[in-house]
Amino acid sequence: MTDFIDRAIAGEGLVAAFQQVVQLPSEVVVGHEALARWPSLDNPSPIDIFDRAAKTGRLDRLDELCVRAATRGAVQSDFTPGTLLLVNCEPGTPAVDPAVNADVVRAAGAFRLTFEITERGLLANPRALLRKVAALRSLGFAIALDDIGSHPDSLVLLDVVAPDILKLDMNLIQRQPDRMHARTVAAVIAHHERTGAVICAEGIETAEHLEVALAYGATLGQGNWFGAPGEVTSAAEPFDWPARRTPCAPTEHQPTMESAIAGLPTRTVRKQTLTALSHHIGGIAATAQNAPIVLATVHPDEQMDPHTEQMYSAIAERSPLVAVFGQNGWNGLGPRVRGVTLHRDDPLLRESTLLVLGPETACGLIARERLSPAVHSADAERRRFDMVITYDHQRVTAAARPLLDRLV
Repeated sequence: MTDFIDRAIAGEGLVAAFQQVVQLPSEVVVGHEALARWPSLDNPSPIDIFDRAAKTGRLDRLDELCVRAATRGAVQSDFTPGTLLLVNCEPGTPAVDPAVNADVVRAAGAFRLTFEITERGLLANPRALLRKVAALRSLGFAIALDDIGSHPDSLVLLDVVAPDILKLDMNLIQRQPDRMHARTVAAVIAHHERTGAVICAEGIETAEHLEVALAYGATLGQGNWFGAPGEVTSAAEPFDWPARRTPCAPTEHQPTMESAIAGLPTRTVRKQTLTALSHHIGGIAATAQNAPIVLATVHPDEQMDPHTEQMYSAIAERSPLVAVFGQNGWNGLGPRVRGVTLHRDDPLLRESTLLVLGPETACGLIARERLSPAVHSADAERRRFDMVITYDHQRVTAAARPLLDRLV
């Protein structure tokens, strides 16, 4: 079996099988998703192939080969111009380079080419993910986020990735709903209402599944109910993107903290007030229904108090990502907290920052101390800070991006 997997990773026998994407509720075919298959090797599991490629350092090459096979196959299949074409790609691999991939150029000219970010390892390397999404957007490609609901990482990154298409995992469609499913669906609907992103339901195989998909707000659908991969039931019609209510993610991967908070009122607070507000925001993160990501910076001249250390460690027990950035990395906060060492002169350390970002939770606090030669740093009663606080999803997301860009 290992030999077959290695040959598949090298591209032997790789072809694209296309599954129809339909508009709901009309069921008119408006596009196709390209799925990597290896029929000449007796179709080994794509999951096994990608897992082994990741473990053996060959994921970048495999991803490139799959994109080539997908775009070449779509062009050769003579699909209707202007239809949707979904091409899967890994979150941490380099973005496609049209200059060396003529198949991508031809597919982009013929179809609504959309790169579908898989759920595998979304938070393993946030910098790579952000830069890939920014690079793809700068080339004019749309973004879909795959298998939302299969892992909490996809939910917390909705605002960061800002996908054009939200793809509901088939388990949300095919299984009886429970509290976790309800929370996931509610978060997806809230994000759709906030941004206008399109909801696509995967795994529709029965009339009951279709009913569930429509109830969850899906306007696109996939599954054997409409045709198995490789099966063509009718000619596709061109797909038109609906208008978004908020802009897509920026095409630049390094926005600044200043741009994120520009125009917000600045408040002058004492050290005790700043600490109390930080603990309050930490409490919001600890009690959120869908656990958010938490990002914090610690000024080089500050010391983290025991209560704050305990707060971050406790939040990390349920959050998919808690990262603390400082001059020392803060690696003593427990194994689930990612301590990140930044140089003392890094502009992100000019302020003390606490950001909480989840599908229905957004809080941001950014503060800089007012320097006064008459006030000793240990004199907490007399210390004053210029503080900005916001609960706006877009602003907190923008503030989170430069921190996530430091996470490798």
